[in-house]
Amino acid sequence: MSMSLSQSEIVCDFESPPLPEGPELQEEMSPCVPGQDKISTVSRILTPDELERLGSERNLVSDFKQMKLEKEAQKNWDLFYKRNTTNFFKDRHWTTREFEELKACREFESQKLVLLEAGCGVGNCIFPLLEDDLNIFVYACDFSPRAVEFVRQNPLYCPERCSAFQCDLTKDDLMENVPEGSVDVVTLIFVLSAVHPDKMSLVVKNVYKVLKPGGVVLFRDYGLYDHAMLRFKSGSKLGENFYVRQDGTRSYFFSKEFLAELFQDSGFRSVSNDYVLRETINKKEGLCVPRVFLQSKFIKPL
Repeated sequence: MSMSLSQSEIVCDFESPPLPEGPELQEEMSPCVPGQDKISTVSRILTPDELERLGSERNLVSDFKQMKLEKEAQKNWDLFYKRNTTNFFKDRHWTTREFEELKACREFESQKLVLLEAGCGVGNCIFPLLEDDLNIFVYACDFSPRAVEFVRQNPLYCPERCSAFQCDLTKDDLMENVPEGSVDVVTLIFVLSAVHPDKMSLVVKNVYKVLKPGGVVLFRDYGLYDHAMLRFKSGSKLGENFYVRQDGTRSYFFSKEFLAELFQDSGFRSVSNDYVLRETINKKEGLCVPRVFLQSKFIKPL
């Protein structure tokens, strides 16, 4: 089965994460002109000014500060959810439309579908799915204990249909909470970008163990040369395509080549791996800015 996105669905339903400068920008960003979104095998072409800006940033954050950021990663995300509670991200009702496998991978309509939402946040993805599909069971984990508690406190949370738990995907074994080879679909939606590139393979190998043979990973995250990447100020660069926000959380911007190699080295087969290019307008400044995301599908071989 292929992963399909209609242009109208991307324009109307795509909930892109906020830019790095803070939550105040979330309400200032909206799609420019419908129909300008497109699926592409290459990322966008940078302007000469953008090329100069990226090329001039050669100084990296000190090793000491980088070690501190890694050590305090969980604390920084917990503080993020303490500040923003459940109000920062919109519910992701677009997910089933963009990732047809969440509905269409069954052999028959009433078949139970087991999903792992890796990096569930406060449940913006899982609760719309649970409402929409009665034949789904969701394992939901997050790095932040506070985020997991918000999930458990949600009125829609039902232990018979959802199991939420705290997990550091880079070191905690998922099989302590999820049976080996039991999951049909794993979603990694704006999650892997928050992980240090050196540890991303640990996450991919971790989810591989709980997937059934033939199970799929549905991935969506920041793409190379996204506008957010160009907004980082001097002193924010941690490494190639890797930056730190003002609140201490980090973000990596993926090339399709890097992502394909990451998954294939862990045993997955690539089915689709493309950039989603769209434009949004900053209402406050009246500027149309280019967003780039990477949307991909990987299968665990039979």
